[in-house]
Amino acid sequence: MRLSRDVAGPCLAPHGSVVAVGAFDGLHRGHQTLLAKVRERAQALDCTPAVVSFEPLPRTFFSPEPVPRLSSVREKLKGFAAAGMAQTLLLRFNRALTAMPAEDFVRRVLCDRLATREVWVGGDFRFGHKRGGDVALLERMGRELGFAACTMPAVQLHGARVSASRVRALLAAGEFAGAEPLLGRPFVIDGKVEYGNQLGRTLGYPTANIHLQQRVSPVQGIFAVRVGLGEGECSWPGVASLGVRPTVNQVSQPLLEVHLFDFDGDLYGQRMAVEFVAKLRDEQKFDGLEPLKAQMHLDACRARELLGMNPRLIAT
Repeated sequence: MRLSRDVAGPCLAPHGSVVAVGAFDGLHRGHQTLLAKVRERAQALDCTPAVVSFEPLPRTFFSPEPVPRLSSVREKLKGFAAAGMAQTLLLRFNRALTAMPAEDFVRRVLCDRLATREVWVGGDFRFGHKRGGDVALLERMGRELGFAACTMPAVQLHGARVSASRVRALLAAGEFAGAEPLLGRPFVIDGKVEYGNQLGRTLGYPTANIHLQQRVSPVQGIFAVRVGLGEGECSWPGVASLGVRPTVNQVSQPLLEVHLFDFDGDLYGQRMAVEFVAKLRDEQKFDGLEPLKAQMHLDACRARELLGMNPRLIAT
């Protein structure tokens, strides 16, 4: 898959393209259906399957408060590639882009950059300066400029629309089993293992740490997890904490700390995927390290039980 970032530049699809446009946070079942249609239509028209998306996410750009997101930029791009997109135009969502009239977006991005023959969006799609563009504008300009504007009906599951906001709400409530059918896969956070202060090792629970940087996770707390190392499947059992470590108060940005059960090895610098299986509890502040250590032992035993392992005897 080829990746480009700029509005200006040469045509990225000289033989024409079929294009999906959207934020695509989480690449849930609705997004997957849309991208599958784009790939199918591109094959039928013998042209390039392409996607236009935005970073940062538009709702993040406009919100004064931190906004949770379901997938990192890397995870989103991997999802585009897996869906068969040959070209991604990941536009920088900044003040210049928000000031662009919808008509200019159609001409400069869809026509000049992608030679669009069909553009596929959701029925409620809005774009351009002050959200002035909609499907009706795409249809009108398509007749003028020679492309078709197509809408994808919302994907329904259990009588309700599949949406990123619905997935985020389920994850925040710890309803991972409910979120999985909407995502079409388990919820996973992927990242590179970095050095920490090794406090977990002194407490008997060494952890592999993933710094989320500016990404705001929809989940916080203590969890039973399964871990995938490198490109492997998420199969190694563990217990994880995602938050700001209130007892030791040593991080200002959220940190994902994962203890892999019965693991002996060096993970620093490796990529690790963490699948969230069940929420054990919320983060809480303990009165010192000994109460924290006792709770960590209880959490580990509960996680082992939930993951189908021997929970071991709880020390008294």
